[in-house]
Amino acid sequence: MNDNGLTTTPSARGVKDSIDRLESEVRSKGMTVFARIDHAAGATEAGMSLRPTQLLIFGSAKAGTPLMQAEQTIGIDLPLKVLAYEDADGKVWLSYNEPRWLAARHGVAEQFADVTQRMAALLAAVSKAAGE
Repeated sequence: MNDNGLTTTPSARGVKDSIDRLESEVRSKGMTVFARIDHAAGATEAGMSLRPTQLLIFGSAKAGTPLMQAEQTIGIDLPLKVLAYEDADGKVWLSYNEPRWLAARHGVAEQFADVTQRMAALLAAVSKAAGE
């Protein structure tokens, strides 16, 4: 994690394959996939180019709702998201917001340290599996 709460890890796969695998991992953990956004396709539709970039939005109401009950503004950062993108050198990366950073941003870090720790471990595990 860096200062802005973003965790980025390398992927050994392409963007589409990374997100396909991530989606499969997320579903296997019982979470809901809310959306998959292909930013590069959107750029093409707008007559512009963008290296492969996809976002998966997913989560669990059981985990997220207590955070929102405590501080509804965290709903701007939930559900969870993972971005897969190809950089200028052709390397693929997976990035996500660190749950502990999000909780701190909304003033519920101490109250939900156990929840955000589990979320962080889950994000690390599914991202690692997606990129292998």
